[in-house]
Amino acid sequence: MPARIIPLINGQFYHIYNRGVEKRRIYENRRTYTRFLQAINYYRLEGPKPKFSNFIQYKSFEPDPNKKIVDIVCYCLMPNHFHFLIKQLKEGGISEFISKLTNSYTKFYNTKFNRVGPLLQGQFKAVLIESDEQLVHVSRYIHLNSVSSFLTKKPEDYEWSSYNEYLNGKGVCTKEEILNFFKSVADYKKFTDDQISYAQELELIKHQLLDGED
Repeated sequence: MPARIIPLINGQFYHIYNRGVEKRRIYENRRTYTRFLQAINYYRLEGPKPKFSNFIQYKSFEPDPNKKIVDIVCYCLMPNHFHFLIKQLKEGGISEFISKLTNSYTKFYNTKFNRVGPLLQGQFKAVLIESDEQLVHVSRYIHLNSVSSFLTKKPEDYEWSSYNEYLNGKGVCTKEEILNFFKSVADYKKFTDDQISYAQELELIKHQLLDGED
């Protein structure tokens, strides 16, 4: 595997994303989305621990929720790709988290759908977050993915993102990293919702440009 150009440093935030190989779907139904979300919660925590499949089946291990290798700030699982906003807490934490998460999920997916080979498109992408402004804007971008792709009209209608965690409370995300920049959850919702039309317009322009290349 080639060396990563952008180093992953403890205490820093990164936008992490990847898509299915050949842009294929990586989630097929509710069961696959749910399995991926369960694995997010499991692999963000420090090991050693049993294989996730054994944990799911036997429930004989209780991971310590206070021992984390990464903070998940927000996420969105789209039909053929995923986005995370992540803060690294332990050396190598992001790489370990993504590697174990995607390897475990690929094995599950390939077994379930009788396929072989990689499910995701090579090494995951990582963009360093360099300012507070960028941090909150990337969180909004991630939460608007379903809307900009016209899967839903409102981000809270999409089940497979962390947006409803932000609006309604508990979940896997460390929401304070974003919400501390706002007076209230309602202010964050307004900050996000105000960009819906613009996000959709950008997506349409992008598709028009890509169509024009054919």
